[in-house]
Amino acid sequence: MKVTVVGAGAVGATCADNIARKQLCDELVIVDIKEGVAEGKAMDLMQTAQLEGFDTNIIGSTNDYTKTAGSTVAVITSGVPRKPGMTREELIGINAGIVKTVTKNILQYSPDCIIIVISNPMDTMTYLALKESGLPKHRIIGMGGMLDSARFRYFLSTAMQCSPNDLQAVVVGGHGDTTMIPLTRLATYSGVPASHFLDADTLKKVAADTMVGGATLTGLLGTSAWYAPGAAGAALVEAIVRDEKKIMPCCVYLEGEYGQSDICIGVPVIIGKNGWEKIIDYNLNEEEQALFVKSADAVRSMNSVLSTLSI
Repeated sequence: MKVTVVGAGAVGATCADNIARKQLCDELVIVDIKEGVAEGKAMDLMQTAQLEGFDTNIIGSTNDYTKTAGSTVAVITSGVPRKPGMTREELIGINAGIVKTVTKNILQYSPDCIIIVISNPMDTMTYLALKESGLPKHRIIGMGGMLDSARFRYFLSTAMQCSPNDLQAVVVGGHGDTTMIPLTRLATYSGVPASHFLDADTLKKVAADTMVGGATLTGLLGTSAWYAPGAAGAALVEAIVRDEKKIMPCCVYLEGEYGQSDICIGVPVIIGKNGWEKIIDYNLNEEEQALFVKSADAVRSMNSVLSTLSI
């Protein structure tokens, strides 16, 4: 079993760290375009093997995809964060070129792999990876819903003063401050609706805090978060390589589900060895469905930028 992580920045390195610690594969390959970075981080991680008790062999590569040959799963984290003064179109233009090239390189040596996309803007990059790869839709998965839902459970657990592990809570829709939809109606604490413990105003605040969860961290850190995004990517890898059949909120291609088509957006899916295997219908109420349509419209607007690019 081989897994590849493309991008040796903070998110990619954290994802690789989690994969190694959980021993999700025999060989883990980290690829980066910057000379020596992937090799250095691979060596650093390998020097923790005895301390952490794992046997995964970790290899670093500077833009040499031959080492990734035969990967079961590839995680794309590469790209640039949005910088002050950078327009949405500029960010998409830069990262679209990167994601297109990485996808092509991965599939040249691992044509049967499943691709997980973390690069931003995640919904649009997932859509691009699907269209450019020509792969069956179930083999391209965007990570965003996993991260947003983890943040939702964090803010719920803080409000309820309980363990996030006892909570079930999911976010659907686009992976963005104005497009994600925390489904407070469906949130539960060991099977009991969260609304039994929190009043409507508190639940609204939890949802609002979730929606700006990434921006809040960026404000505090001065850069994008990496621990939770990396762990979310690794959790998806785990569900695939261990064929866990878990229901996870992910960005996948819709063909009529939730009233939407020709779009990659966050919905609950069953994840197993074949990638995403089935979309789960949460039967959104009228208000939630209206928000989902609005979210999809915003994602489509982002996707429309792709047609203007020369990549």
